[in-house]
Amino acid sequence: MVSSDSGKEVIKKEIPLVPKLPGVYRMLNSNNEVLYVGKAKNLPNRLKSYVSEKSHIIRTERMLSQTKKLEITTTSNESEALLLEANLIKKFKPRFNILLRDDKSFPFIFIGNQDKWSQIKRHRGKKNREGFFFGPFASAGSANWTIKMIQKIFQLRVCDDTVFKNRQRPCILYQIKRCSAPCVGYVNDKDYKKSVEDAIEFVSGKSRKIQKNLSSEMEKASEDLDFEKAAILRDRIKSLNIIQSSQRINEANLVEADVIAGYKESGKTCIQIFFYRSKQNWGNQAFFPKHDPDDSLKDIINSFVSQFYENKTVPSSIILSEDIKEKELIEKTLTKKEGKQINISVAKKGSKLKVVKQAIKNAKDSLNRKLYESQNNKELFEEVSQKFRLESNINLIEVYDNSHIQGTNSVGALIAFGDEGFIKKRYRKFNIRIKKNEQDDYGMLREVLNRRFKRALQEKDNYLTMPDLLLIDGGKGQYSVAREAVNELGLHDIPIIAIAKGKFRNSGNETFFHNGREYKFEKNDPTLFFLQRLRDEAHRFAISAHRAKRKRGLSKSLLDQIEGIGSIRKRSLLNHFGSARAVESASLDEIKSVDGVEDKVAKKIYNFFHE
Repeated sequence: MVSSDSGKEVIKKEIPLVPKLPGVYRMLNSNNEVLYVGKAKNLPNRLKSYVSEKSHIIRTERMLSQTKKLEITTTSNESEALLLEANLIKKFKPRFNILLRDDKSFPFIFIGNQDKWSQIKRHRGKKNREGFFFGPFASAGSANWTIKMIQKIFQLRVCDDTVFKNRQRPCILYQIKRCSAPCVGYVNDKDYKKSVEDAIEFVSGKSRKIQKNLSSEMEKASEDLDFEKAAILRDRIKSLNIIQSSQRINEANLVEADVIAGYKESGKTCIQIFFYRSKQNWGNQAFFPKHDPDDSLKDIINSFVSQFYENKTVPSSIILSEDIKEKELIEKTLTKKEGKQINISVAKKGSKLKVVKQAIKNAKDSLNRKLYESQNNKELFEEVSQKFRLESNINLIEVYDNSHIQGTNSVGALIAFGDEGFIKKRYRKFNIRIKKNEQDDYGMLREVLNRRFKRALQEKDNYLTMPDLLLIDGGKGQYSVAREAVNELGLHDIPIIAIAKGKFRNSGNETFFHNGREYKFEKNDPTLFFLQRLRDEAHRFAISAHRAKRKRGLSKSLLDQIEGIGSIRKRSLLNHFGSARAVESASLDEIKSVDGVEDKVAKKIYNFFHE
């Protein structure tokens, strides 16, 4: 039986010394680890409840039994206590608090307004630049998709300033009509500025106005017999229609709101948050807070809301699926934090309830998938993201490796890993086409990345969607080549990690390269095992692709055209000379020296190549 008496005694001794003020208290164990962070409007009164109540729930009993120390921080009001509590919970991750584990910042779209040639890009973190920010988007994928559509409609540049200032010719984005090439003066500053203004109006929800303007311009171009310009405008209108139909104007007419709904089952909870901005649904995100199985859904959502908005921009309206006990306090705190009126409400009828029910259904579906996952790949992704200090969430990793023997049968390989494991349908092999790259590892890597991402940018054939991270088998040199190749295509936001074996190529002594830094891990680190597993799978696939190509090379060669040369003699010749080309340049005596090749057959082979 767990005894809470020792913890109660610690609290009892502290109560007379605690001022009657709002604040935060922290319970610590014998190792000075924070067990629990709580807040109170009146600290002594809140602490007395731990001592005076005869029976607590099992979790509180366990917490009190481990409590050896109490720390107090007073605040000027209850709102400050709420924000401090949320901050300390994130910092210390106490085992007895409800924890919001996935706490990454959400991506925004940034369009600069200070530069002559404004750039559009995905942005995370503090909004400390002059320009326009639109978001949040639920994921990097939804933000990237919107940027791609904006590129198609308004043709704004996405390259960084260094690349922009040093270009001598337009990149592939100009060729596929996603950029107007201001870097080389293919558009004047007045037209470009107009495109920037239209793009800002578009993401602000004025797409109908933009469409009307484009239609008028297209008609005028047609009347002026400028059919090339009319065709470009037609394509822009078509892209505009695609994005309008995809973003789904919401029935509840939510101009600026977050819809938060939860579903609890088997002691675990999923909370779904839907982002509505400019009357458009900008995606949703699932969260799986860590909590005690006995915590109520209302308490979980209450803790979620206070922690989630501690360091994020808050919309004017927050719509919940459950009523929460600290609604008024959180509303007051967020209003003060944002400097604007924040309204927290519970949907009970009409179109808002319909939206909330949809969010609850999403939460239920997400939780069911989570419960049945065989491996928690999400946690592994989070560890990689944390240890390499990546700015974005990872949901899809692509791994690259090359295979060849002395420059022959060169093959590049790509494998993919997602939330549910290896994605075999995304595996690809690349036969190296450029002759000079066959014996050049850097050249092979550059060619493979160039072909893979060009196809995606051009949306040609069976193109693959963009990954969240690239893992390259190699060292600092391979990292630099990969970074340069991907940047050249305008994909500056995709992070890259290179993995190199140690001096004696022994597994466990790998060095990782990312963003100008080197990383090493302990030999029993789960992140190291995970990345090794990805690298080894890519190596296995590359080797198997290389062997298959080599086998086909053995069965299909110039030697097949020589009468009387079967598979055994052909193998002997290729093993001896290395290739059919080497057999072609060999002397008659050299061919005769091969085991199993008689004089008559040797003459036939020699004459075939020299007559």
